[in-house]
Parts: sequence; C-alpha cells; structure tokens
Amino acid sequence: MEVRDLVVEFPTGEGAVRAVDGLSFTIGAGRALGIVGESGSGKSTVAFGLLGLHRDTGARVAGSATVAGVDALAADGDDLRRLRGGLAAMVFQDPLSALDPYYAIGDQIAEVYQVHHKGTRREARTRAVEVLDRVGIPDAARRSRARPHEFSGGMRQRAVIAMALACRPRLLVADEPTTALDVTVQAQILDLLHELRAETGAGLLLVTHDLGVVAGTVDDVLVMRDGRAVERGTVREVLGAPREAYTRELVSAVPRADAPAANRAGTTAPGGEPTARTGQARRAEAAASEASEASEAPDGSGPDACEWLLEAVGLRREFGSRRGLVHAVDGVSLSIGRGETLGVVGESGSGKTTLGRMLVRLLEPSGGSLRYGGQEIGHLSERRLRPLRRELQMVFQDPVSSLNPRRSIGESIADPLRSAGGLDDRTVRARVRELLDRVGLDPAWYDRYPHEFSGGQRQRVGIARALAPRPKLIVCDEPVSALDVTTQAHIVELLGELQRELGLSLVFVAHDLAVVRQVSDRVLVMRAGRVVEQGPAERVYEAPEHAYTKGLLAAVPVLDPEESTARRLARAGKTPVTP
Repeated sequence: MEVRDLVVEFPTGEGAVRAVDGLSFTIGAGRALGIVGESGSGKSTVAFGLLGLHRDTGARVAGSATVAGVDALAADGDDLRRLRGGLAAMVFQDPLSALDPYYAIGDQIAEVYQVHHKGTRREARTRAVEVLDRVGIPDAARRSRARPHEFSGGMRQRAVIAMALACRPRLLVADEPTTALDVTVQAQILDLLHELRAETGAGLLLVTHDLGVVAGTVDDVLVMRDGRAVERGTVREVLGAPREAYTRELVSAVPRADAPAANRAGTTAPGGEPTARTGQARRAEAAASEASEASEAPDGSGPDACEWLLEAVGLRREFGSRRGLVHAVDGVSLSIGRGETLGVVGESGSGKTTLGRMLVRLLEPSGGSLRYGGQEIGHLSERRLRPLRRELQMVFQDPVSSLNPRRSIGESIADPLRSAGGLDDRTVRARVRELLDRVGLDPAWYDRYPHEFSGGQRQRVGIARALAPRPKLIVCDEPVSALDVTTQAHIVELLGELQRELGLSLVFVAHDLAVVRQVSDRVLVMRAGRVVEQGPAERVYEAPEHAYTKGLLAAVPVLDPEESTARRLARAGKTPVTP
C-alpha cells in the first residue's frame, strides 16, 4: 500500500471540516502499521478512505491510496469492487453492526467469496467453513449455520476477520478491532491477527486508540492529531523514546496494571490534568486496614453496620426457567465502605454488570442478602425502595443508549430532580447548570442533544445525571471502555475529584484491569458468576493467588514491545513468562 497526500474533507453548514490533511505512508508486504491517536484525530477516516468508502457520501477526497496497483480514490466501479474484499479487506470496530442479523454467518462469508471468485455455492460454503476454522471458531461447520446474535462478542469479531480472509486479501485494515473486548479476548484477537499476517504475508493497518494494543502487534507506528501525522517510526522508537510532546502525553496517559501506588498517585494526562488515584486518604489508615481484612469475610465478623455502606451476602441472580436456568451471579459476598472504591473485574459473561445492577436494585436478587446502611433492601417492594433510589445511582456503559436522543441533555439530567418533587423549574435548571459545570461541560449546553456531543462528553452527562439526586453510592459500569486513553484519564480524574469532594462510594465495574488498579482500594475478581479472588488492590495485582486472576493480568497489554512479544509467545506455549 502507498498513500500519498491523502485529504478528506466533510462539508458543513459553515464550510468544510478537514478530517485528514495531507497524510502519506506506505505498508510493505507482510508489514504492519499502527495508526494511533485520540478520538477525532482522523484515524478511522483514513481507514475508510483506503477502501473508497467515502465515495458518494458528499466528502471531498484528494490524493492517492494505491493497494496492489489499484488506486482506491480513482478506481472505477468494477476496479473498486475488485479491491474491496479481494485485494484489501476491512475488519470493522463493531462486528454486530457489520454483520446482517438475518443471515447465517457462513452464508455471509460465502457471499463474499462468490462475489470475487464466481465459484459454486458448495465451494463458497467450504471456504467459509475453512476460514471460520482458521480463526478459531470451534465446530466451524455447525457454527457456520448460526446467526450473529448466537455468537459472543469475541466470536463475532473472529467471524468478521474470517469474512475478511475469505478471498485471501493482500491488505487487512482493522479499525479498532478490540474496542470494548475483555483483556483475554483482546489478546486472542491480536494474536490471531499476528499469526495471519505471518502465514499469508498480507500487510496490516491497525487503527486504535490503545497504545498497548500496537506494542506487540505492529512494526511501525504513525501518531495522528487533528488529521495530521505528528510522529512516526518503529514501534520501539515511538513507544520507548517518543520525540513529540503529544506522543509523550499519550504514552503517559496509558494506565498500567503494574504501576506502583506512588506512580498511580501522580500521573498526568495530556493537557496537564493529573490522574490521581481516588481511593487513598479517604479513610484513616487503621480503618482502611480493618475494612480490607473484613472485606474477605463479609459474614458479620468485620466492622459493625455503620462502618459499611453496602453489604452483600450470598447474593444470587438467575435467569430463565428451571429447564434452562442461568446462574448469572452465584453466591457473591462483598462489602463497600463509605468513601471507598471497589473494583469489579472479569471477562464478558462473568456476571459483573448483573452484580452492579443488583447493588443499586435495578435488578432484584434471586437470593441472598443485600443491606444498605444496615437495612435489608434486597427484596423491598418498589414503593418502600423509592426513598432510597436517590442514594443509589448508576453510570451506564453506553451513554448513547442511556440518553433519550429526543430530549436535551439538560432535561435528562433534570429527570431525577423533577421526580423527587419539591423544586420549581427555575431551581431545577440552576441545579442542572451547576452540575454541567461541575463535570466540565458548558452550562449553556443545557438545550443541546446527545448527538451533538463526543463520547467522553456524553459520559460526563451520564455522570452529571447520576450526581443530580446527591447519591451516596454510584455503580460505574464500564464507564471508560470505549474511550481513548486521554479521555479515559479525564473521566477517571473527574470521578476521583467528585469522590473526594462528596464522600461518594464507588463500585467500578470494568474489564480493563489497568484502569481498575488506578482507581480502586479493593478489587473483586469474578468468573462465571462467582468471586474467585478479592482483597486490597496492591495484594491482588502484585501477588494474585488464583490462576484465573494470573491469566487476566498476563493478558493486559503492555507498552514494552519486547515484553508484549514475550507474552504472545507464552500464550502460544513457546516460552514461559512471568506476568
């Protein structure tokens, strides 16, 4: 691939926005280039341009993007169809929206093969099963007849990669292929991309906001900001000794699972905003020690009820009927202190989100005990629970789906205030403007709608809404999973500031173990609905006892390319490595 002076502009009512501004780079056969940068830097716009996906969208595209002799920007319809899927293939960020929900996975892959090779239906089906097997889908012949909703997130991403491989392309373009996947599935997808590149000799363009992802996956890195190349070089040079201040800021904002406590208390995000650890100094040292010990035995042997804000003993949640019962949460016991942060980690399907929803009583437990401030709330009726609703709040993973697109963000934040009653409209609006300002948004944006905000800004709106009724406990469900590292750092710092000022207790649910260590006093590790390990954050991360915890930590991306390569080899069983 050779890209020369690529320019992409999008028309607006006031002129045009230049998303990519004169970008040039090359990718040799069998080589991998990582394009990194914050949201809005132009990364995905570049990826789409390489396959001519901006055509007929109204965008103005200039320059050249040549793949195996075909210029995607100048090619006619026939050549462009030959390029897409045949010479170059795209792995999209969201596999669920990239796959047709009505058709079997195998049929969708077979269709791609038939478009380019004009083979028989049987040949196309055989090829579909071959590539599904190659990307690690078990029992590929049978699973090829399944539809997308029957696959997990990681399996759907593998299916999209299989579709990209169907016609043996010369170039793979992967746009944020591991965003929102848990660390073990992310490691598997990255290992797969590396293996495929080595086997086929295809080039790889990997677009990501996660610098840890590129460390062990690519040969070269290009850092983008505002549509331009800020820095480029080998992965070792860019990550190990970045020349530009912006690159250094990106690297410093990456949370580290192995960072000692002293470093986590004083890191700095791009723009100079500190990312302090939120759990320290909120409780006296003796009380913190006592609570940590009691947290591993929440059976009444610890502090009295006034010490713990929330306690769960043997909490269970089941879904389905007796013939097909799923134990989403199975006998979980935990305690949360006042002003404390409890991190909850585990793979997708481990029961983290179900647990979080039960803790704020968005779901009623199937069994066990849930006590808030010493009062049993697990099975309270909605009428009796209503007075406590304002004290137990939740920040959801996807702010887009948790905000009503037809209502202004100001009115969405005002909902808890209006439902409580007793406040006139003027007071409510003043309170909402105060909250917007508190979470770093302009109070004048009260009447704007969710689509007018970036992902990080929408998450701030969600935090403001959770703060509106002045809660004592907030459960944050994957609040930074799809955000770039600098936005992550700002959101984490915001939560820390709010916690210190308001004395909030937080439950931080996440699959990103590095972020969880940055914010947590104690950590609870879940697997298949059960707790396999819990304790003080330092102990769990530095001396994990359970093999599952050790495996999670070994899968966390690291910035050192040599260590990342060693871990990939260890996962393949080629050399031992100590996490």
